[in-house]
Amino acid sequence: MDSSRDKVLLVTGGSRGIGAAIARGAARAGWRVVVNYAKAADAAEAVVREIETAGGSALALQGDVAREDDILATFAEIDRRFGRIDGLVNNAGIVGKLGRLDQIETGDLRRVFEVNTFGAFLCAREAVKRMSTRHGGRGGAIVNMSSAAASIGSAGEFVHYAASKAALNAMTLGLAREVAREGVRVNAVEPGLVETDMHEAIGGAARTERLMATIAIGRSATAAEIAEPVLYLLSDAASYVTGAILRAAGGR
Repeated sequence: MDSSRDKVLLVTGGSRGIGAAIARGAARAGWRVVVNYAKAADAAEAVVREIETAGGSALALQGDVAREDDILATFAEIDRRFGRIDGLVNNAGIVGKLGRLDQIETGDLRRVFEVNTFGAFLCAREAVKRMSTRHGGRGGAIVNMSSAAASIGSAGEFVHYAASKAALNAMTLGLAREVAREGVRVNAVEPGLVETDMHEAIGGAARTERLMATIAIGRSATAAEIAEPVLYLLSDAASYVTGAILRAAGGR
Protein backbone atom coordinates (compact mmCIF):
# COMPACT_ATOMS: atom_id res chain seq x y z
CA MET A 1 0.00 0.00 0.00
CA ASP A 2 1.36 3.43 -0.93
CA SER A 3 1.95 5.85 1.93
CA SER A 4 1.69 9.08 -0.05
CA ARG A 5 -1.24 10.34 2.04
CA ASP A 6 -0.48 13.86 3.35
CA LYS A 7 2.90 14.02 1.63
CA VAL A 8 3.70 17.21 -0.28
CA LEU A 9 4.65 17.18 -3.96
CA LEU A 10 5.90 20.10 -6.05
CA VAL A 11 5.24 19.85 -9.79
CA THR A 12 7.01 22.56 -11.76
CA GLY A 13 5.22 23.62 -14.91
CA GLY A 14 2.10 22.00 -13.49
CA SER A 15 -0.55 24.19 -15.06
CA ARG A 16 -1.03 22.27 -18.30
CA GLY A 17 -0.04 19.24 -20.35
CA ILE A 18 2.04 16.55 -18.68
CA GLY A 19 2.52 18.62 -15.53
CA ALA A 20 -1.22 19.04 -15.02
CA ALA A 21 -1.79 15.31 -15.63
CA ILE A 22 0.88 14.50 -13.02
CA ALA A 23 -0.69 16.92 -10.54
CA ARG A 24 -4.14 15.37 -10.97
CA GLY A 25 -2.83 11.82 -10.70
CA ALA A 26 -0.73 12.58 -7.64
CA ALA A 27 -3.69 14.19 -5.91
CA ARG A 28 -5.77 11.07 -6.57
CA ALA A 29 -2.97 9.06 -4.92
CA GLY A 30 -3.19 11.22 -1.81
CA TRP A 31 -0.41 13.76 -2.34
CA ARG A 32 -0.92 17.39 -1.40
CA VAL A 33 0.13 19.01 -4.66
CA VAL A 34 1.83 22.35 -5.26
CA VAL A 35 1.17 23.38 -8.86
CA ASN A 36 3.97 25.68 -9.99
CA TYR A 37 3.44 27.95 -12.99
CA ALA A 38 5.33 30.79 -14.63
CA LYS A 39 2.56 32.77 -16.40
CA ALA A 40 -0.57 30.64 -16.81
CA ALA A 41 -2.30 31.59 -13.55
CA ASP A 42 -5.79 30.77 -14.81
CA ALA A 43 -4.74 27.32 -16.02
CA ALA A 44 -2.96 26.57 -12.74
CA GLU A 45 -5.97 27.64 -10.68
CA ALA A 46 -8.20 25.47 -12.89
CA VAL A 47 -6.02 22.44 -12.10
CA VAL A 48 -6.24 23.27 -8.38
CA ARG A 49 -10.04 23.60 -8.54
CA GLU A 50 -10.33 20.29 -10.37
CA ILE A 51 -8.23 18.56 -7.71
CA GLU A 52 -10.14 20.13 -4.84
CA THR A 53 -13.51 19.32 -6.41
CA ALA A 54 -12.42 15.68 -6.52
CA GLY A 55 -11.57 15.81 -2.82
CA GLY A 56 -7.83 16.40 -3.09
CA SER A 57 -5.56 19.12 -1.78
CA ALA A 58 -3.68 21.51 -4.06
CA LEU A 59 -2.10 24.95 -4.16
CA ALA A 60 -0.96 27.06 -7.12
CA LEU A 61 2.31 29.00 -6.71
CA GLN A 62 3.76 31.33 -9.32
CA GLY A 63 7.46 31.14 -10.05
CA ASP A 64 9.74 31.13 -13.09
CA VAL A 65 12.20 28.27 -12.63
CA ALA A 66 14.71 30.21 -14.73
CA ARG A 67 14.96 32.67 -11.82
CA GLU A 68 16.74 31.51 -8.68
CA ASP A 69 14.88 34.04 -6.54
CA ASP A 70 11.54 32.60 -7.71
CA ILE A 71 12.68 29.08 -6.86
CA LEU A 72 13.81 30.12 -3.39
CA ALA A 73 10.52 31.94 -2.81
CA THR A 74 8.53 28.88 -3.92
CA PHE A 75 10.34 26.56 -1.53
CA ALA A 76 10.08 29.12 1.28
CA GLU A 77 6.32 29.26 0.78
CA ILE A 78 6.12 25.46 0.82
CA ASP A 79 8.08 25.52 4.10
CA ARG A 80 5.67 28.08 5.53
CA ARG A 81 2.50 26.35 4.40
CA PHE A 82 3.40 22.70 4.93
CA GLY A 83 6.69 22.46 6.81
CA ARG A 84 7.78 19.61 4.54
CA ILE A 85 8.29 18.46 0.97
CA ASP A 86 8.41 14.81 -0.02
CA GLY A 87 8.41 14.84 -3.79
CA LEU A 88 9.58 16.99 -6.68
CA VAL A 89 8.78 16.63 -10.36
CA ASN A 90 11.05 18.81 -12.49
CA ASN A 91 8.58 19.12 -15.33
CA ALA A 92 8.87 22.77 -16.40
CA GLY A 93 10.45 22.98 -19.82
CA ILE A 94 10.56 24.85 -23.12
CA VAL A 95 11.65 23.83 -26.59
CA GLY A 96 12.88 27.16 -27.87
CA LYS A 97 12.91 28.17 -31.53
CA LEU A 98 13.04 25.40 -34.10
CA GLY A 99 15.91 25.39 -36.51
CA ARG A 100 19.46 24.29 -37.16
CA LEU A 101 22.17 24.93 -34.62
CA ASP A 102 23.91 27.35 -36.99
CA GLN A 103 20.79 29.53 -36.81
CA ILE A 104 20.41 29.60 -33.05
CA GLU A 105 20.45 32.89 -31.18
CA THR A 106 22.38 33.19 -27.92
CA GLY A 107 19.36 34.44 -26.00
CA ASP A 108 17.24 31.48 -27.03
CA LEU A 109 20.02 29.02 -26.18
CA ARG A 110 20.47 30.60 -22.76
CA ARG A 111 16.74 30.60 -22.01
CA VAL A 112 16.33 26.91 -22.91
CA PHE A 113 19.14 25.90 -20.57
CA GLU A 114 18.00 28.27 -17.82
CA VAL A 115 14.54 26.68 -17.74
CA ASN A 116 15.25 23.05 -18.63
CA THR A 117 18.59 22.52 -16.93
CA PHE A 118 19.53 25.24 -14.45
CA GLY A 119 15.98 25.43 -13.08
CA ALA A 120 15.86 21.67 -12.55
CA PHE A 121 19.27 21.70 -10.86
CA LEU A 122 18.26 24.48 -8.47
CA CYS A 123 14.88 22.91 -7.64
CA ALA A 124 16.63 19.59 -6.98
CA ARG A 125 19.16 21.38 -4.76
CA GLU A 126 16.43 22.94 -2.64
CA ALA A 127 14.49 19.67 -2.48
CA VAL A 128 17.53 17.70 -1.34
CA LYS A 129 18.21 20.27 1.38
CA ARG A 130 14.77 19.49 2.76
CA MET A 131 14.37 15.77 1.98
CA SER A 132 17.81 14.33 2.70
CA THR A 133 18.32 12.62 6.05
CA ARG A 134 21.75 14.27 6.03
CA HIS A 135 19.91 17.56 6.48
CA GLY A 136 17.34 16.20 8.94
CA GLY A 137 14.72 15.31 6.32
CA ARG A 138 12.44 12.29 5.97
CA GLY A 139 13.63 11.24 2.53
CA GLY A 140 11.74 11.69 -0.70
CA ALA A 141 11.65 11.26 -4.45
CA ILE A 142 12.67 13.44 -7.38
CA VAL A 143 11.55 12.74 -10.94
CA ASN A 144 13.10 14.72 -13.79
CA MET A 145 11.14 15.13 -17.02
CA SER A 146 13.69 14.41 -19.71
CA SER A 147 12.96 13.63 -23.36
CA ALA A 148 13.66 11.01 -25.99
CA ALA A 149 15.39 13.91 -27.74
CA ALA A 150 18.26 13.51 -25.26
CA SER A 151 19.43 10.40 -27.10
CA ILE A 152 18.06 11.19 -30.58
CA GLY A 153 19.63 14.64 -30.77
CA SER A 154 16.77 16.26 -32.75
CA ALA A 155 18.93 17.29 -35.70
CA GLY A 156 17.46 20.07 -37.79
CA GLU A 157 14.85 20.93 -35.17
CA PHE A 158 16.15 21.68 -31.68
CA VAL A 159 19.60 20.34 -30.85
CA HIS A 160 19.79 22.84 -27.97
CA TYR A 161 16.64 21.40 -26.37
CA ALA A 162 17.98 17.85 -26.78
CA ALA A 163 21.27 18.86 -25.16
CA SER A 164 19.48 20.48 -22.22
CA LYS A 165 17.64 17.21 -21.59
CA ALA A 166 20.80 15.13 -21.95
CA ALA A 167 22.30 17.27 -19.19
CA LEU A 168 19.24 16.48 -17.10
CA ASN A 169 19.86 12.75 -17.60
CA ALA A 170 23.43 13.13 -16.38
CA MET A 171 22.22 15.02 -13.32
CA THR A 172 19.70 12.25 -12.64
CA LEU A 173 22.37 9.58 -12.62
CA GLY A 174 24.86 11.56 -10.55
CA LEU A 175 22.42 12.90 -7.99
CA ALA A 176 20.81 9.48 -7.56
CA ARG A 177 24.14 8.05 -6.47
CA GLU A 178 24.92 11.09 -4.34
CA VAL A 179 21.81 10.95 -2.16
CA ALA A 180 20.74 7.29 -2.33
CA ARG A 181 21.82 6.61 1.25
CA GLU A 182 20.13 9.77 2.45
CA GLY A 183 16.64 8.51 1.67
CA VAL A 184 16.22 10.38 -1.62
CA ARG A 185 15.51 8.57 -4.89
CA VAL A 186 16.16 10.36 -8.20
CA ASN A 187 14.84 9.12 -11.54
CA ALA A 188 13.83 10.48 -14.93
CA VAL A 189 11.21 9.83 -17.58
CA GLU A 190 11.91 10.28 -21.30
CA PRO A 191 8.71 10.95 -23.27
CA GLY A 192 8.60 10.90 -27.04
CA LEU A 193 5.85 12.64 -29.01
CA VAL A 194 3.08 13.72 -26.65
CA GLU A 195 -0.21 15.51 -27.35
CA THR A 196 0.39 18.77 -25.46
CA ASP A 197 0.34 22.52 -26.12
CA MET A 198 4.13 22.39 -26.48
CA HIS A 199 3.85 19.75 -29.20
CA GLU A 200 1.21 21.80 -30.99
CA ALA A 201 3.54 24.79 -30.97
CA ILE A 202 6.24 22.86 -32.84
CA GLY A 203 4.10 21.24 -35.49
CA GLY A 204 1.47 19.16 -33.73
CA ALA A 205 -0.35 16.57 -35.84
CA ALA A 206 1.67 17.39 -38.96
CA ARG A 207 4.93 16.71 -37.14
CA THR A 208 3.55 13.51 -35.62
CA GLU A 209 2.49 12.33 -39.09
CA ARG A 210 5.94 13.09 -40.46
CA LEU A 211 7.63 11.14 -37.67
CA MET A 212 5.06 8.34 -37.43
CA ALA A 213 7.36 5.76 -39.02
CA THR A 214 9.79 6.20 -36.10
CA ILE A 215 7.16 5.33 -33.47
CA ALA A 216 6.75 1.56 -33.07
CA ILE A 217 3.33 1.90 -31.41
CA GLY A 218 2.18 4.09 -34.31
CA ARG A 219 0.76 7.08 -32.46
CA SER A 220 1.69 9.91 -30.12
CA ALA A 221 1.07 9.64 -26.35
CA THR A 222 -1.44 11.45 -24.21
CA ALA A 223 -0.25 13.48 -21.24
CA ALA A 224 -1.94 10.99 -18.91
CA GLU A 225 0.12 8.14 -20.38
CA ILE A 226 3.33 9.99 -19.48
CA ALA A 227 2.05 10.89 -16.02
CA GLU A 228 1.67 7.23 -15.08
CA PRO A 229 5.39 6.29 -15.08
CA VAL A 230 6.12 9.50 -13.17
CA LEU A 231 3.56 8.56 -10.52
CA TYR A 232 5.09 5.10 -10.30
CA LEU A 233 8.56 6.53 -9.71
CA LEU A 234 7.19 8.79 -6.98
CA SER A 235 5.40 5.93 -5.25
CA ASP A 236 6.47 3.34 -2.69
CA ALA A 237 6.17 0.73 -5.47
CA ALA A 238 9.46 2.16 -6.80
CA SER A 239 11.22 2.08 -3.42
CA TYR A 240 14.23 0.22 -4.89
CA VAL A 241 14.39 2.27 -8.08
CA THR A 242 16.89 5.13 -8.30
CA GLY A 243 19.14 6.38 -11.06
CA ALA A 244 16.71 5.02 -13.67
CA ILE A 245 15.86 6.79 -16.91
CA LEU A 246 12.54 5.33 -17.99
CA ARG A 247 11.81 5.77 -21.68
CA ALA A 248 8.13 6.30 -22.47
CA ALA A 249 8.33 6.97 -26.19
CA GLY A 250 6.19 4.29 -27.81
CA GLY A 251 9.24 2.42 -29.07
CA ARG A 252 10.76 5.46 -30.75
